[in-house]
Amino acid sequence: MDYRVTEDHGFKYIETSPGKPVLLLLHGLFGALSNFKGILSHFEGKLNVVVPILPIFELPITEVSLEGLVKHIKAFVDYKQIFSLDLLGNSLGGHLAILYTLKYPNEIRSLTLTGSSGLFESAMGTTFPKRGDYEFIKNKTELTFYDPAMADKELVDEVFNIVNDRMKGLRIVLTAKSAMRNNVEQLAATIQAPTLLVWGKEDSITPAFVGERFHELIPNSKLVLLDRCGHAPMMEHPHLFNEILEGFLTQIHIEVYG
Repeated sequence: MDYRVTEDHGFKYIETSPGKPVLLLLHGLFGALSNFKGILSHFEGKLNVVVPILPIFELPITEVSLEGLVKHIKAFVDYKQIFSLDLLGNSLGGHLAILYTLKYPNEIRSLTLTGSSGLFESAMGTTFPKRGDYEFIKNKTELTFYDPAMADKELVDEVFNIVNDRMKGLRIVLTAKSAMRNNVEQLAATIQAPTLLVWGKEDSITPAFVGERFHELIPNSKLVLLDRCGHAPMMEHPHLFNEILEGFLTQIHIEVYG
């Protein structure tokens, strides 16, 4: 099912079921809406699944940072008058979800992280990505997954086009450097929200030990490691991922709403 992207007051977003409890999804640096198709289709009608399109490539160059993106998310949440939410982030989106939770803890019902940066990541790096080298980009994109076939031509083309745009490539580097500056090792223990950690055992970007370390640091956390799975569990194992997430959220909502 295709979902309509709403453009409103400077924000771009998808939402499925207004009026229901909000599950807010934050995508990664190369994240596309297709990354969350399984979550959108599974929870539509049960929750209001909201996906803001992060302006990673639209922010003024002086504001390109994780702080700038958190500011955008807060402005969006306030505009939509969302007062309590379940927050989920993948990769860079997980890092943003952590920073948002630390800054606005009273808004967060629960936190779900999957393949999140914030402690350690090995991705494109903090130097300018190789422009014009399609095979390099293809190989890097395939490393996102346990099954390299998940990196189909459409996805590789999308990443290739991003890194071959000089200004977008620069924004990737600036965002990556900001992520390194925003290491959350010393702050994660202060997160009080119930937290679900879903990690692929074969994640080569934020390896399984990163999920294990988050589990050690975040007091009220649960870690699930998935076999034959890379950096995007919600894409490689959508049914299992949704089953785990629904069980977690159901318990949270029972505790909150009775």
